[in-house]
Amino acid sequence: MWFFAFEGTMGAVYDLWHAWHGAWTVVLALVALNIAVGFTVLGRRAKLVRAMLKNSRTRKIAIGLIALRVGVHLLLGAIGLQITSSAGHLVMAASMAVVTVALLWFDQRIAFRALGIDATAR
Repeated sequence: MWFFAFEGTMGAVYDLWHAWHGAWTVVLALVALNIAVGFTVLGRRAKLVRAMLKNSRTRKIAIGLIALRVGVHLLLGAIGLQITSSAGHLVMAASMAVVTVALLWFDQRIAFRALGIDATAR
């Protein structure tokens, strides 16, 4: 779960910074926590992580998320509805976090299936 929470935060970080200028300190703390947890927990899941990082689908998701963010901001700007308020940035941040987590969850399920890992087993 920490992986999805971290990645969701990274998907929302641009708008979080615009909504709250002190967000960078929280994001840096999350990055440090992610690195620490990654070194301790990911040892068991190294095969899965390598499979996801080597897969072009994961790169397409990352590029797609960047394109989505830029596209939404350009579209809103073109129709005169640029996001300028903190509330607007928080809504955009929450939306990007949800989209990021959903796409990564889907990608992880496909990687589980390709590696023959039972996603329900713990």
